[in-house]
Amino acid sequence: MNISVCIGSSCHLRGSYDIIQKLKELIARDKLEEKVNLNAAFCLGQCTHGCTIRIDEEIVTGVTPDNIEGIFQKALAERG
Repeated sequence: MNISVCIGSSCHLRGSYDIIQKLKELIARDKLEEKVNLNAAFCLGQCTHGCTIRIDEEIVTGVTPDNIEGIFQKALAERG
């Protein structure tokens, strides 16, 4: 699974760094380093919708440090 976190100006100001840190923790906790590729993207084109991530080809907006764990777990369940 590939996860890209927007680090463009708008998302950066809305906490994308904290989202990246939380994802790193979740990946390590669940020992998914070999299955999940985490990287940054400079803009995912959803600047007015809060922090944005892309999971494989799916764009997810309104991501926060508080809801990222649920989003991550749902993505894992959907992708087996």
